[in-house]
Amino acid sequence: MKKNLSFAMLTLFTLAFAPVCLRAQDGHDADQAAIREDVRQMESGWNTKSGELFAKPFAEDADYVVVNGMYIKGRNAIATGHQRIFDTIYKDTTLILNVKQIRFLRSDVAVVHVNAHRDGPTKELAADALLTLVLTKEKQGWTIAAFQNTQIVASR
Repeated sequence: MKKNLSFAMLTLFTLAFAPVCLRAQDGHDADQAAIREDVRQMESGWNTKSGELFAKPFAEDADYVVVNGMYIKGRNAIATGHQRIFDTIYKDTTLILNVKQIRFLRSDVAVVHVNAHRDGPTKELAADALLTLVLTKEKQGWTIAAFQNTQIVASR
């Protein structure tokens, strides 16, 4: 009798709360798509060599930490700095970005990890990195509030 009662309670619990869990997960589909579009925008900006397009998904006051530890503040500085490298050292490179994980800290804040691969005409210009982005949901949509670029060094 106890087994049947426990099974009935578990079944009721599952039936009652499964739709809520599924709805909560489905509720992030549009947000995940928008976040992935921001990452795609960065990739497109890099590959078309447009600092302005690269910086478009960043918040006006975004914090940006480069792989060498240099700190950049604000969308305009990110756009200007990237245009400078697109016109010089990285002019013949391409970038591939793949979202590894999106974790919602709140409904309006997400931490995103992105695998990055830069290819270029020389071995020195090719690199792999793990990007960490913090995005916030604003009136105009999801924007990148903070960005950290960490180069992946092959282990020996």
